[in-house]
Amino acid sequence: MATKPDDKPRAGAEPRGGAIAPRVFYPAGIIVLAFVVFAVSMPATAEEIILSIQDRVVGYFGWYYTLIVTSFVVFSLWLGIGHFGDIKLGPDDEEPEFSRGSWFAMLFAAGMGIGLVFYGVAEPLGHFADPKPGAGQGTPEENAQESLVQTILHWGLHPWAIYVVVGLAVAYMVHRKKRSISIRWTLQPLLGNRVKGWLGDLIDIAAIVGTLFGVATSLGLGVLQITAGLTFLDIIQEPSNLVYIILIGVITCFAIFSVVTGVKKGIKWLSNINISMAGALMIFVLITGPTLFIFRESVQTFGLYLQNILQLSFDTTAMQGDDGVAWQGANATYYWGWWISWAPFVGVFIARISRGRTIREFVAGVLGVPTVVGLLWFTVFGGSALARELFGEGGLISSDGSVDPEGSLFGLLGDLPAGTFVVGGTIILIGLFFVTSSDSGSLVIDMLASGGNTEPPTWSRVFWSVMEGAVAIALLLAGGLVALQTMAIVIALPFSVVIVFMCVSIYKELSRERKTMLRIQRRMQRQELTEHVTESLIDEGLVEPNADDAPANGGSGSGRHSSS
Repeated sequence: MATKPDDKPRAGAEPRGGAIAPRVFYPAGIIVLAFVVFAVSMPATAEEIILSIQDRVVGYFGWYYTLIVTSFVVFSLWLGIGHFGDIKLGPDDEEPEFSRGSWFAMLFAAGMGIGLVFYGVAEPLGHFADPKPGAGQGTPEENAQESLVQTILHWGLHPWAIYVVVGLAVAYMVHRKKRSISIRWTLQPLLGNRVKGWLGDLIDIAAIVGTLFGVATSLGLGVLQITAGLTFLDIIQEPSNLVYIILIGVITCFAIFSVVTGVKKGIKWLSNINISMAGALMIFVLITGPTLFIFRESVQTFGLYLQNILQLSFDTTAMQGDDGVAWQGANATYYWGWWISWAPFVGVFIARISRGRTIREFVAGVLGVPTVVGLLWFTVFGGSALARELFGEGGLISSDGSVDPEGSLFGLLGDLPAGTFVVGGTIILIGLFFVTSSDSGSLVIDMLASGGNTEPPTWSRVFWSVMEGAVAIALLLAGGLVALQTMAIVIALPFSVVIVFMCVSIYKELSRERKTMLRIQRRMQRQELTEHVTESLIDEGLVEPNADDAPANGGSGSGRHSSS
Protein backbone atom coordinates (compact mmCIF):
# COMPACT_ATOMS: atom_id res chain seq x y z
CA MET A 1 0.00 0.00 0.00
CA ALA A 2 1.32 3.41 -0.89
CA THR A 3 2.20 5.67 1.98
CA LYS A 4 2.69 9.35 2.47
CA PRO A 5 6.13 10.64 3.33
CA ASP A 6 6.73 10.45 7.06
CA ASP A 7 8.75 13.66 7.07
CA LYS A 8 9.72 16.49 4.78
CA PRO A 9 13.16 17.28 3.40
CA ARG A 10 14.90 20.34 4.72
CA ALA A 11 14.39 23.54 2.77
CA GLY A 12 16.87 23.71 -0.06
CA ALA A 13 17.03 19.98 -0.67
CA GLU A 14 13.81 20.00 -2.64
CA PRO A 15 13.24 23.43 -4.25
CA ARG A 16 9.89 24.34 -5.68
CA GLY A 17 8.64 26.49 -8.49
CA GLY A 18 11.24 25.64 -11.12
CA ALA A 19 14.28 26.49 -8.97
CA ILE A 20 17.54 24.60 -8.70
CA ALA A 21 19.15 23.00 -5.65
CA PRO A 22 22.22 25.23 -5.13
CA ARG A 23 24.08 22.81 -2.86
CA VAL A 24 23.97 20.19 -5.63
CA PHE A 25 23.86 22.20 -8.86
CA TYR A 26 26.87 24.45 -8.35
CA PRO A 27 29.39 21.91 -6.97
CA ALA A 28 28.52 19.44 -9.76
CA GLY A 29 28.74 22.19 -12.39
CA ILE A 30 32.11 23.37 -11.08
CA ILE A 31 33.56 19.85 -11.13
CA VAL A 32 32.46 19.30 -14.72
CA LEU A 33 33.61 22.72 -15.92
CA ALA A 34 37.00 22.28 -14.23
CA PHE A 35 37.52 18.97 -16.01
CA VAL A 36 36.54 20.43 -19.39
CA VAL A 37 38.89 23.40 -19.00
CA PHE A 38 41.76 21.16 -17.88
CA ALA A 39 41.30 18.54 -20.62
CA VAL A 40 40.89 21.08 -23.42
CA SER A 41 43.80 23.30 -22.32
CA MET A 42 46.22 20.45 -21.50
CA PRO A 43 45.06 17.39 -23.46
CA ALA A 44 48.42 15.56 -23.31
CA THR A 45 48.63 15.91 -19.53
CA ALA A 46 44.98 14.89 -19.15
CA GLU A 47 45.57 11.79 -21.27
CA GLU A 48 48.59 10.81 -19.18
CA ILE A 49 46.66 11.18 -15.93
CA ILE A 50 43.66 9.31 -17.29
CA LEU A 51 45.79 6.35 -18.38
CA SER A 52 47.60 6.28 -15.05
CA ILE A 53 44.31 6.18 -13.18
CA GLN A 54 43.04 3.44 -15.48
CA ASP A 55 45.98 1.17 -14.67
CA ARG A 56 45.33 1.49 -10.95
CA VAL A 57 41.56 1.12 -11.04
CA VAL A 58 41.58 -1.84 -13.42
CA GLY A 59 44.47 -3.53 -11.64
CA TYR A 60 43.00 -3.21 -8.16
CA PHE A 61 39.24 -3.18 -8.66
CA GLY A 62 38.50 -5.32 -11.71
CA TRP A 63 37.51 -8.27 -9.51
CA TYR A 64 35.25 -5.99 -7.49
CA TYR A 65 33.32 -4.80 -10.56
CA THR A 66 32.84 -8.41 -11.67
CA LEU A 67 31.58 -9.52 -8.26
CA ILE A 68 29.07 -6.74 -7.59
CA VAL A 69 27.58 -6.70 -11.10
CA THR A 70 26.94 -10.44 -10.92
CA SER A 71 25.41 -9.90 -7.47
CA PHE A 72 23.05 -7.33 -8.97
CA VAL A 73 21.81 -9.96 -11.44
CA VAL A 74 20.97 -12.37 -8.62
CA PHE A 75 19.34 -9.61 -6.55
CA SER A 76 17.21 -8.40 -9.49
CA LEU A 77 15.95 -11.88 -10.33
CA TRP A 78 15.11 -12.50 -6.68
CA LEU A 79 13.11 -9.26 -6.49
CA GLY A 80 11.12 -10.07 -9.62
CA ILE A 81 10.41 -13.72 -8.82
CA GLY A 82 9.90 -13.40 -5.07
CA HIS A 83 6.95 -12.21 -3.01
CA PHE A 84 7.88 -8.53 -3.44
CA GLY A 85 6.88 -8.75 -7.10
CA ASP A 86 3.22 -7.85 -6.54
CA ILE A 87 4.02 -4.47 -4.99
CA LYS A 88 3.06 -1.65 -7.36
CA LEU A 89 5.29 1.33 -8.06
CA GLY A 90 2.57 3.82 -7.27
CA PRO A 91 -0.91 3.75 -5.76
CA ASP A 92 -2.45 0.27 -5.84
CA ASP A 93 -5.25 1.28 -8.22
CA GLU A 94 -3.15 3.32 -10.65
CA GLU A 95 -2.57 2.30 -14.27
CA PRO A 96 0.81 2.79 -16.04
CA GLU A 97 1.40 6.26 -17.47
CA PHE A 98 2.81 5.00 -20.80
CA SER A 99 1.85 2.08 -23.01
CA ARG A 100 4.19 -0.88 -22.98
CA GLY A 101 5.42 -0.07 -26.48
CA SER A 102 6.37 3.52 -25.66
CA TRP A 103 7.74 2.45 -22.26
CA PHE A 104 10.02 -0.13 -23.82
CA ALA A 105 11.12 2.21 -26.61
CA MET A 106 12.13 4.96 -24.17
CA LEU A 107 14.00 2.73 -21.72
CA PHE A 108 15.79 0.88 -24.50
CA ALA A 109 16.80 3.99 -26.47
CA ALA A 110 18.04 5.63 -23.29
CA GLY A 111 19.68 2.47 -21.99
CA MET A 112 22.21 1.58 -24.64
CA GLY A 113 21.12 2.71 -28.10
CA ILE A 114 24.39 4.20 -29.35
CA GLY A 115 26.38 1.36 -27.80
CA LEU A 116 24.47 -1.32 -29.68
CA VAL A 117 25.01 0.37 -33.00
CA PHE A 118 28.67 1.08 -32.26
CA TYR A 119 29.59 -2.39 -31.00
CA GLY A 120 27.07 -4.55 -32.90
CA VAL A 121 29.69 -5.61 -35.43
CA ALA A 122 32.90 -4.46 -33.76
CA GLU A 123 32.79 -6.41 -30.52
CA PRO A 124 32.11 -9.93 -31.85
CA LEU A 125 34.74 -9.36 -34.53
CA GLY A 126 37.16 -8.01 -31.94
CA HIS A 127 36.79 -11.06 -29.68
CA PHE A 128 37.19 -13.32 -32.72
CA ALA A 129 40.32 -11.57 -34.01
CA ASP A 130 41.90 -11.14 -30.56
CA PRO A 131 40.37 -13.68 -28.15
CA LYS A 132 40.33 -13.37 -24.40
CA PRO A 133 43.59 -14.66 -22.85
CA GLY A 134 43.15 -18.33 -22.13
CA ALA A 135 40.39 -18.68 -24.75
CA GLY A 136 40.48 -18.98 -28.52
CA GLN A 137 42.20 -22.37 -28.49
CA GLY A 138 39.67 -24.12 -30.70
CA THR A 139 38.83 -24.03 -34.39
CA PRO A 140 37.92 -20.71 -36.05
CA GLU A 141 34.26 -21.72 -35.88
CA GLU A 142 34.50 -22.44 -32.15
CA ASN A 143 36.34 -19.17 -31.55
CA ALA A 144 33.63 -17.29 -33.44
CA GLN A 145 30.97 -18.88 -31.25
CA GLU A 146 32.88 -17.96 -28.10
CA SER A 147 33.13 -14.36 -29.29
CA LEU A 148 29.35 -14.06 -29.59
CA VAL A 149 28.70 -15.58 -26.17
CA GLN A 150 31.26 -13.23 -24.59
CA THR A 151 29.57 -10.28 -26.29
CA ILE A 152 26.12 -11.25 -25.04
CA LEU A 153 27.52 -11.46 -21.50
CA HIS A 154 28.56 -7.80 -21.73
CA TRP A 155 25.19 -6.66 -23.13
CA GLY A 156 22.68 -9.08 -21.61
CA LEU A 157 21.39 -9.56 -18.09
CA HIS A 158 24.31 -7.90 -16.31
CA PRO A 159 23.98 -4.26 -17.47
CA TRP A 160 20.21 -4.29 -17.21
CA ALA A 161 20.40 -5.73 -13.69
CA ILE A 162 22.31 -2.60 -12.67
CA TYR A 163 19.52 -0.49 -14.15
CA VAL A 164 16.90 -2.60 -12.35
CA VAL A 165 18.48 -1.96 -8.95
CA VAL A 166 18.82 1.80 -9.39
CA GLY A 167 15.56 2.26 -11.30
CA LEU A 168 13.52 0.21 -8.85
CA ALA A 169 14.98 1.96 -5.83
CA VAL A 170 14.18 5.37 -7.32
CA ALA A 171 10.74 4.37 -8.63
CA TYR A 172 9.70 2.90 -5.27
CA MET A 173 10.71 5.97 -3.28
CA VAL A 174 9.25 8.39 -5.84
CA HIS A 175 5.99 6.69 -6.81
CA ARG A 176 5.28 4.65 -3.69
CA LYS A 177 6.67 6.84 -0.94
CA LYS A 178 5.96 10.18 -2.66
CA ARG A 179 9.55 11.41 -2.57
CA SER A 180 11.05 13.77 -5.11
CA ILE A 181 13.18 12.34 -7.93
CA SER A 182 16.59 12.16 -6.33
CA ILE A 183 19.18 9.48 -5.67
CA ARG A 184 19.50 10.50 -2.02
CA TRP A 185 16.02 9.28 -1.07
CA THR A 186 16.85 5.73 -2.18
CA LEU A 187 19.18 5.50 0.82
CA GLN A 188 16.86 7.05 3.38
CA PRO A 189 15.70 3.66 4.75
CA LEU A 190 19.36 2.96 5.50
CA LEU A 191 20.74 6.39 6.44
CA GLY A 192 17.64 8.06 7.85
CA ASN A 193 17.39 11.84 7.90
CA ARG A 194 21.11 12.23 7.19
CA VAL A 195 20.21 12.15 3.48
CA LYS A 196 18.69 15.62 3.90
CA GLY A 197 22.06 17.22 4.64
CA TRP A 198 25.53 17.24 3.18
CA LEU A 199 25.65 13.44 2.83
CA GLY A 200 22.61 13.50 0.56
CA ASP A 201 24.14 16.36 -1.40
CA LEU A 202 27.30 14.31 -1.99
CA ILE A 203 25.23 11.36 -3.19
CA ASP A 204 23.38 13.50 -5.73
CA ILE A 205 26.58 15.25 -6.85
CA ALA A 206 28.25 11.87 -7.44
CA ALA A 207 25.20 10.73 -9.40
CA ILE A 208 25.23 13.88 -11.56
CA VAL A 209 28.95 13.71 -12.35
CA GLY A 210 28.82 9.97 -13.00
CA THR A 211 25.79 10.31 -15.24
CA LEU A 212 27.29 13.15 -17.23
CA PHE A 213 30.55 11.32 -17.89
CA GLY A 214 28.71 8.10 -18.72
CA VAL A 215 26.48 9.85 -21.24
CA ALA A 216 29.45 11.77 -22.62
CA THR A 217 31.20 8.44 -23.22
CA SER A 218 28.30 7.31 -25.38
CA LEU A 219 28.18 10.63 -27.19
CA GLY A 220 31.88 10.34 -27.95
CA LEU A 221 31.39 6.84 -29.36
CA GLY A 222 28.51 8.10 -31.48
CA VAL A 223 30.56 10.92 -32.97
CA LEU A 224 33.47 8.60 -33.75
CA GLN A 225 31.11 6.30 -35.63
CA ILE A 226 29.27 9.11 -37.44
CA THR A 227 32.64 10.42 -38.61
CA ALA A 228 33.62 6.93 -39.80
CA GLY A 229 30.35 6.70 -41.74
CA LEU A 230 30.84 10.08 -43.38
CA THR A 231 34.37 9.05 -44.31
CA PHE A 232 33.04 5.79 -45.77
CA LEU A 233 30.66 7.81 -47.95
CA ASP A 234 33.50 10.19 -48.94
CA ILE A 235 31.58 13.15 -47.50
CA ILE A 236 34.65 14.01 -45.43
CA GLN A 237 38.19 13.04 -46.32
CA GLU A 238 39.90 12.70 -42.97
CA PRO A 239 38.57 12.52 -39.37
CA SER A 240 39.86 15.36 -37.21
CA ASN A 241 39.19 17.04 -33.90
CA LEU A 242 37.50 19.90 -35.73
CA VAL A 243 35.06 17.47 -37.36
CA TYR A 244 34.30 15.93 -33.97
CA ILE A 245 33.66 19.34 -32.41
CA ILE A 246 31.35 20.43 -35.24
CA LEU A 247 29.35 17.20 -35.12
CA ILE A 248 28.97 17.32 -31.35
CA GLY A 249 27.88 20.95 -31.58
CA VAL A 250 25.25 20.29 -34.24
CA ILE A 251 23.74 17.24 -32.57
CA THR A 252 23.81 18.89 -29.15
CA CYS A 253 21.63 21.66 -30.60
CA PHE A 254 19.04 19.04 -31.60
CA ALA A 255 19.30 17.50 -28.13
CA ILE A 256 18.65 20.89 -26.53
CA PHE A 257 15.52 21.32 -28.61
CA SER A 258 14.30 17.86 -27.62
CA VAL A 259 14.99 18.20 -23.89
CA VAL A 260 13.23 21.57 -23.74
CA THR A 261 10.02 19.96 -25.07
CA GLY A 262 10.03 17.36 -22.25
CA VAL A 263 9.41 13.63 -21.85
CA LYS A 264 5.91 13.34 -23.28
CA LYS A 265 6.78 15.09 -26.54
CA GLY A 266 10.33 15.26 -27.90
CA ILE A 267 11.94 12.45 -25.92
CA LYS A 268 9.00 10.06 -26.40
CA TRP A 269 8.74 10.78 -30.13
CA LEU A 270 12.47 10.44 -30.75
CA SER A 271 12.63 7.19 -28.76
CA ASN A 272 9.82 5.67 -30.84
CA ILE A 273 11.51 6.81 -34.06
CA ASN A 274 14.85 5.37 -32.88
CA ILE A 275 13.43 1.96 -32.09
CA SER A 276 11.51 1.85 -35.36
CA MET A 277 14.60 2.71 -37.41
CA ALA A 278 16.82 0.31 -35.45
CA GLY A 279 14.27 -2.47 -35.89
CA ALA A 280 14.03 -1.78 -39.61
CA LEU A 281 17.82 -1.88 -39.94
CA MET A 282 18.05 -5.17 -38.07
CA ILE A 283 15.32 -6.75 -40.19
CA PHE A 284 17.02 -5.51 -43.36
CA VAL A 285 20.35 -7.10 -42.38
CA LEU A 286 18.54 -10.28 -41.35
CA ILE A 287 16.82 -10.57 -44.74
CA THR A 288 19.71 -9.52 -46.98
CA GLY A 289 22.39 -11.27 -44.92
CA PRO A 290 22.88 -14.98 -44.13
CA THR A 291 19.31 -15.40 -42.87
CA LEU A 292 19.30 -19.12 -42.13
CA PHE A 293 22.67 -18.92 -40.43
CA ILE A 294 21.46 -16.06 -38.23
CA PHE A 295 18.38 -17.98 -37.10
CA ARG A 296 20.41 -21.06 -36.29
CA GLU A 297 23.12 -19.04 -34.59
CA SER A 298 20.62 -17.10 -32.45
CA VAL A 299 19.23 -20.31 -30.98
CA GLN A 300 22.69 -21.77 -30.45
CA THR A 301 24.14 -18.61 -28.89
CA PHE A 302 21.20 -18.30 -26.50
CA GLY A 303 21.70 -21.87 -25.31
CA LEU A 304 25.44 -21.46 -24.84
CA TYR A 305 24.89 -18.15 -23.04
CA LEU A 306 22.58 -19.86 -20.53
CA GLN A 307 24.95 -22.81 -20.24
CA ASN A 308 28.05 -20.69 -19.52
CA ILE A 309 26.63 -17.62 -17.79
CA LEU A 310 27.64 -18.72 -14.29
CA GLN A 311 31.27 -19.36 -15.17
CA LEU A 312 31.58 -16.25 -17.35
CA SER A 313 29.96 -14.05 -14.72
CA PHE A 314 32.80 -14.71 -12.29
CA ASP A 315 35.67 -14.85 -14.80
CA THR A 316 38.43 -12.36 -13.90
CA THR A 317 41.19 -13.92 -16.11
CA ALA A 318 43.28 -14.25 -12.93
CA MET A 319 45.50 -17.00 -14.38
CA GLN A 320 46.46 -14.90 -17.41
CA GLY A 321 48.62 -12.38 -15.53
CA ASP A 322 49.14 -8.94 -17.04
CA ASP A 323 47.46 -9.98 -20.29
CA GLY A 324 44.36 -10.89 -18.32
CA VAL A 325 44.36 -7.54 -16.48
CA ALA A 326 44.75 -5.65 -19.76
CA TRP A 327 41.90 -7.62 -21.35
CA GLN A 328 39.62 -6.98 -18.38
CA GLY A 329 40.33 -3.25 -18.60
CA ALA A 330 39.43 -3.09 -22.28
CA ASN A 331 36.40 -5.38 -22.01
CA ALA A 332 34.58 -6.65 -18.91
CA THR A 333 35.72 -3.98 -16.43
CA TYR A 334 35.15 -1.26 -19.01
CA TYR A 335 31.60 -2.43 -19.68
CA TRP A 336 30.72 -2.88 -16.01
CA GLY A 337 32.09 0.58 -15.26
CA TRP A 338 30.26 2.10 -18.22
CA TRP A 339 26.95 0.58 -17.16
CA ILE A 340 27.43 1.69 -13.55
CA SER A 341 28.22 5.24 -14.65
CA TRP A 342 25.02 5.18 -16.73
CA ALA A 343 22.97 3.75 -13.87
CA PRO A 344 21.87 7.05 -12.25
CA PHE A 345 20.74 8.39 -15.62
CA VAL A 346 18.98 5.26 -16.87
CA GLY A 347 17.68 4.35 -13.42
CA VAL A 348 16.11 7.75 -12.80
CA PHE A 349 14.77 7.93 -16.35
CA ILE A 350 13.07 4.52 -16.33
CA ALA A 351 11.78 5.25 -12.82
CA ARG A 352 10.24 8.44 -14.19
CA ILE A 353 8.42 6.51 -16.95
CA SER A 354 7.49 3.38 -14.92
CA ARG A 355 4.82 4.72 -12.59
CA GLY A 356 1.95 2.27 -12.14
CA ARG A 357 3.83 -0.94 -12.92
CA THR A 358 4.40 -3.76 -10.44
CA ILE A 359 7.89 -4.74 -9.36
CA ARG A 360 7.52 -8.04 -11.22
CA GLU A 361 6.49 -6.27 -14.41
CA PHE A 362 9.30 -3.75 -13.95
CA VAL A 363 11.95 -6.44 -13.53
CA ALA A 364 10.61 -8.54 -16.40
CA GLY A 365 10.47 -5.55 -18.73
CA VAL A 366 13.77 -3.93 -17.82
CA LEU A 367 15.76 -7.15 -17.38
CA GLY A 368 14.23 -9.64 -19.78
CA VAL A 369 13.06 -7.91 -22.94
CA PRO A 370 16.22 -5.84 -23.64
CA THR A 371 18.38 -8.91 -23.04
CA VAL A 372 16.50 -10.87 -25.70
CA VAL A 373 16.57 -7.95 -28.13
CA GLY A 374 20.28 -7.45 -27.47
CA LEU A 375 20.94 -11.11 -28.22
CA LEU A 376 19.05 -10.82 -31.50
CA TRP A 377 20.89 -7.62 -32.39
CA PHE A 378 24.35 -9.08 -31.91
CA THR A 379 23.58 -12.35 -33.63
CA VAL A 380 22.18 -10.45 -36.61
CA PHE A 381 25.02 -7.94 -36.97
CA GLY A 382 27.88 -9.78 -35.29
CA GLY A 383 26.73 -13.11 -36.71
CA SER A 384 26.60 -11.68 -40.23
CA ALA A 385 30.10 -10.28 -39.84
CA LEU A 386 31.46 -13.56 -38.47
CA ALA A 387 29.77 -15.56 -41.26
CA ARG A 388 31.43 -13.26 -43.77
CA GLU A 389 34.83 -13.88 -42.19
CA LEU A 390 34.34 -17.65 -41.88
CA PHE A 391 32.45 -18.51 -45.06
CA GLY A 392 32.52 -15.42 -47.26
CA GLU A 393 34.92 -12.88 -48.70
CA GLY A 394 36.12 -11.55 -45.33
CA GLY A 395 37.73 -8.12 -45.31
CA LEU A 396 36.32 -6.83 -42.02
CA ILE A 397 39.47 -7.84 -40.11
CA SER A 398 42.62 -6.15 -41.36
CA SER A 399 45.79 -8.03 -42.31
CA ASP A 400 47.41 -7.26 -38.95
CA GLY A 401 44.47 -8.83 -37.10
CA SER A 402 42.92 -5.56 -35.91
CA VAL A 403 39.30 -4.46 -36.19
CA ASP A 404 38.21 -0.90 -36.90
CA PRO A 405 35.60 -0.32 -34.13
CA GLU A 406 34.14 2.78 -35.77
CA GLY A 407 34.07 1.62 -39.38
CA SER A 408 33.40 -2.14 -39.25
CA LEU A 409 29.62 -1.64 -39.25
CA PHE A 410 29.77 0.38 -42.46
CA GLY A 411 32.10 -2.19 -44.01
CA LEU A 412 29.39 -4.81 -43.45
CA LEU A 413 26.46 -2.64 -44.56
CA GLY A 414 28.23 -1.22 -47.58
CA ASP A 415 28.35 -4.60 -49.33
CA LEU A 416 24.66 -5.31 -48.84
CA PRO A 417 22.02 -4.35 -51.46
CA ALA A 418 21.51 -0.56 -51.54
CA GLY A 419 24.53 -0.34 -49.23
CA THR A 420 25.17 3.38 -49.71
CA PHE A 421 21.57 4.26 -48.87
CA VAL A 422 21.63 1.97 -45.82
CA VAL A 423 24.86 3.51 -44.55
CA GLY A 424 23.31 6.97 -44.87
CA GLY A 425 20.24 5.87 -42.92
CA THR A 426 22.44 4.30 -40.26
CA ILE A 427 24.32 7.57 -39.79
CA ILE A 428 20.97 9.29 -39.21
CA LEU A 429 20.02 6.55 -36.73
CA ILE A 430 23.26 7.06 -34.79
CA GLY A 431 22.60 10.79 -34.74
CA LEU A 432 19.10 10.24 -33.36
CA PHE A 433 20.42 7.87 -30.69
CA PHE A 434 22.96 10.57 -29.88
CA VAL A 435 20.15 13.10 -29.45
CA THR A 436 18.02 10.70 -27.38
CA SER A 437 20.87 9.86 -25.01
CA SER A 438 21.82 13.50 -24.63
CA ASP A 439 18.32 14.86 -24.07
CA SER A 440 17.32 12.07 -21.67
CA GLY A 441 20.59 12.43 -19.78
CA SER A 442 20.24 16.20 -19.58
CA LEU A 443 16.71 15.93 -18.23
CA VAL A 444 17.73 13.42 -15.56
CA ILE A 445 20.79 15.42 -14.52
CA ASP A 446 18.69 18.56 -14.32
CA MET A 447 16.05 16.83 -12.18
CA LEU A 448 18.79 15.73 -9.77
CA ALA A 449 20.36 19.19 -9.76
CA SER A 450 16.94 20.76 -9.16
CA GLY A 451 16.16 18.70 -6.08
CA GLY A 452 13.83 16.29 -7.87
CA ASN A 453 11.75 18.80 -9.81
CA THR A 454 10.20 16.86 -12.73
CA GLU A 455 9.96 20.06 -14.77
CA PRO A 456 13.28 21.82 -14.09
CA PRO A 457 14.07 25.28 -15.50
CA THR A 458 14.70 25.48 -19.22
CA TRP A 459 18.00 27.32 -18.83
CA SER A 460 19.44 24.56 -16.65
CA ARG A 461 18.36 21.87 -19.13
CA VAL A 462 20.28 23.76 -21.79
CA PHE A 463 23.28 24.09 -19.47
CA TRP A 464 23.59 20.36 -18.84
CA SER A 465 23.08 19.52 -22.51
CA VAL A 466 25.96 21.83 -23.37
CA MET A 467 28.08 20.29 -20.59
CA GLU A 468 27.55 16.79 -21.97
CA GLY A 469 28.77 17.89 -25.37
CA ALA A 470 31.71 19.73 -23.81
CA VAL A 471 32.80 16.69 -21.79
CA ALA A 472 32.56 14.49 -24.91
CA ILE A 473 34.79 16.95 -26.77
CA ALA A 474 37.24 17.09 -23.85
CA LEU A 475 37.52 13.30 -23.66
CA LEU A 476 38.05 12.97 -27.40
CA LEU A 477 40.82 15.57 -27.26
CA ALA A 478 42.38 13.86 -24.25
CA GLY A 479 42.83 10.43 -25.80
CA GLY A 480 39.89 9.49 -27.98
CA LEU A 481 38.32 6.06 -27.47
CA VAL A 482 40.78 5.06 -24.73
CA ALA A 483 39.94 8.17 -22.69
CA LEU A 484 36.22 7.53 -23.15
CA GLN A 485 36.58 3.96 -21.89
CA THR A 486 38.83 4.94 -19.00
CA MET A 487 36.57 7.66 -17.62
CA ALA A 488 33.62 5.26 -17.69
CA ILE A 489 35.58 2.83 -15.50
CA VAL A 490 36.94 5.45 -13.11
CA ILE A 491 33.80 7.49 -12.56
CA ALA A 492 31.81 4.34 -11.74
CA LEU A 493 33.93 3.36 -8.74
CA PRO A 494 32.40 5.69 -6.11
CA PHE A 495 28.86 5.28 -7.38
CA SER A 496 29.12 1.48 -7.30
CA VAL A 497 29.23 1.74 -3.50
CA VAL A 498 26.01 3.77 -3.59
CA ILE A 499 24.31 1.04 -5.63
CA VAL A 500 25.37 -1.62 -3.12
CA PHE A 501 23.77 0.48 -0.36
CA MET A 502 20.67 0.82 -2.56
CA CYS A 503 20.27 -2.96 -2.54
CA VAL A 504 20.33 -3.03 1.25
CA SER A 505 18.01 -0.03 1.47
CA ILE A 506 15.35 -1.27 -0.97
CA TYR A 507 15.34 -4.71 0.67
CA LYS A 508 14.81 -3.10 4.06
CA GLU A 509 11.95 -0.93 2.80
CA LEU A 510 10.24 -3.69 0.83
CA SER A 511 10.46 -6.06 3.81
CA ARG A 512 8.85 -3.43 5.99
CA GLU A 513 5.97 -2.97 3.56
CA ARG A 514 5.61 -6.73 3.13
CA LYS A 515 5.29 -7.22 6.90
CA THR A 516 2.70 -4.44 7.08
CA MET A 517 0.68 -6.02 4.26
CA LEU A 518 0.83 -9.44 5.95
CA ARG A 519 -0.40 -7.99 9.26
CA ILE A 520 -3.34 -6.35 7.50
CA GLN A 521 -4.06 -9.56 5.61
CA ARG A 522 -4.02 -11.68 8.78
CA ARG A 523 -6.29 -9.19 10.57
CA MET A 524 -8.78 -9.33 7.70
CA GLN A 525 -8.63 -13.14 7.66
CA ARG A 526 -9.33 -13.28 11.42
CA GLN A 527 -12.23 -10.89 10.99
CA GLU A 528 -13.67 -12.95 8.14
CA LEU A 529 -13.22 -16.16 10.14
CA THR A 530 -14.94 -14.62 13.18
CA GLU A 531 -17.85 -13.43 11.08
CA HIS A 532 -18.14 -16.86 9.46
CA VAL A 533 -18.15 -18.67 12.81
CA THR A 534 -20.69 -16.21 14.24
CA GLU A 535 -23.01 -16.68 11.27
CA SER A 536 -22.74 -20.46 11.65
CA LEU A 537 -23.61 -20.27 15.34
CA ILE A 538 -26.61 -18.03 14.63
CA ASP A 539 -27.81 -20.44 11.95
CA GLU A 540 -27.58 -23.31 14.40
CA GLY A 541 -29.48 -21.33 17.03
CA LEU A 542 -26.61 -21.39 19.51
CA VAL A 543 -26.28 -17.59 19.54
CA GLU A 544 -28.90 -14.89 19.45
CA PRO A 545 -28.65 -12.67 16.35
CA ASN A 546 -27.88 -9.56 18.43
CA ALA A 547 -25.60 -11.24 20.91
CA ASP A 548 -22.42 -10.96 18.88
CA ASP A 549 -23.01 -8.21 16.33
CA ALA A 550 -19.60 -6.69 16.95
CA PRO A 551 -17.00 -9.38 17.54
CA ALA A 552 -14.19 -6.79 17.47
CA ASN A 553 -12.39 -8.51 20.33
CA GLY A 554 -11.37 -11.41 18.06
CA GLY A 555 -14.50 -13.55 18.55
CA SER A 556 -14.42 -14.01 22.35
CA GLY A 557 -18.20 -13.53 22.48
CA SER A 558 -18.70 -16.40 20.05
CA GLY A 559 -16.56 -18.65 22.13
CA ARG A 560 -18.36 -17.72 25.31
CA HIS A 561 -21.83 -18.43 23.92
CA SER A 562 -20.79 -21.64 22.24
CA SER A 563 -19.17 -22.96 25.39
CA SER A 564 -22.29 -22.28 27.41
